Amino acid sequence: MKKIPLLLLVCTLVTTMTINIKAQGGATAVPFLLLAPDSRAGALGESGAGLADNSAAIFWNPAGIAFLTGSEFSLTHSNWLPQFQLDIFYDYATYRQYIEEISGSITASITYMNYGEFALTGQDSPLVIGTFHSFDAALTLGYATKVSNDWGLGFNFRLIHSLLSTQPTAQEQGSGVSTTLSFDIATMWRPSHLEIPFLGDVGNDFSLGINLSNLGPKIYYIDKAQADPIPTNLRVGIAARIFEDDYNSLTYTIDFSRLIVGKIIDTISNQRPDFYKAVFSSWTDRPFSEVLQSINTAMGIEYWYGVPQDFMFALRAGFFYEDPNYGNRKFVTLGAGIRYDIYGFDFSYLTTDIFKNADNSPLNNTLRFSLSIGWGGQAKTSLGFPRGI
Repeated sequence: MKKIPLLLLVCTLVTTMTINIKAQGGATAVPFLLLAPDSRAGALGESGAGLADNSAAIFWNPAGIAFLTGSEFSLTHSNWLPQFQLDIFYDYATYRQYIEEISGSITASITYMNYGEFALTGQDSPLVIGTFHSFDAALTLGYATKVSNDWGLGFNFRLIHSLLSTQPTAQEQGSGVSTTLSFDIATMWRPSHLEIPFLGDVGNDFSLGINLSNLGPKIYYIDKAQADPIPTNLRVGIAARIFEDDYNSLTYTIDFSRLIVGKIIDTISNQRPDFYKAVFSSWTDRPFSEVLQSINTAMGIEYWYGVPQDFMFALRAGFFYEDPNYGNRKFVTLGAGIRYDIYGFDFSYLTTDIFKNADNSPLNNTLRFSLSIGWGGQAKTSLGFPRGI
């Protein structure tokens, strides 16, 4: 037998703490499912549910893909928690394909979170007897379609695999390896005509998205009595194009998100309600003021300059806020992107240095890099996102 190394436990705890597990007053498993996976939305303060107009919408709001045609592939890489200087990184790959015969798009993504290699030791001895590799991974398949000119729907089905250990620890009977399933359901309203007083018709300049993600059964590594919920999350986002001409466009995004995890219902086993109960009970099992405090806010602004189907570049900035009583994450994001013909490159940078007492934030100096290829579709989405395809 072996023990799970202390370092692995620390890494898992830190990762959990940095993505709002505290926010709902209880732990969840596989927190990597909440990490903002792509560079573009990452640079917009980690907001994307209202924009959702590239293949990364599989994560932010799969219904946004209903408004896209053609095909796209993207790949993102990021070293995670750089302040610890450990071998923790994630890779994220997406693909979407519009199929006219089914009046929609099929989508797919692979998320891989690497925690590094760890030493195996004997149960009662520090002698190293081998090594093992710890990781989390998820394969997502989905479908997006329009139900009208202004409304889209998106559905995802996800296979989740988590390997924190390869053998039982001490007298425990589990293996430290677990597999489970989850699904997402989302909608997008992107009106072609929308009259607003004093603004006139803002159709094709505005969208509203809602995504309820990671609905699924609890996951356990040891036995069912020690099962934890997966991080079911509700995200509501708005995107609005503020300005556009032949060479410039400016878009604003804002997301509100909340972890949907119910409070402990059995203090002996620390059990929480199943996801289909928590979706409702998590809004009423605490004071409404706490519900409001547990909602995270993310916003961003994106500027594009250039000629579609030729060369364009983008500048981005964003801000993320979490209540001090529910995790206290605050950070600023910056980023840029270029598009040439069918190819794109984006990067984002996250900093907490402008906030007091943020020097030791494990998220500080996080970088994401994304490559994308898009072909066979429209040159612009309805919000003016330039794709030379």
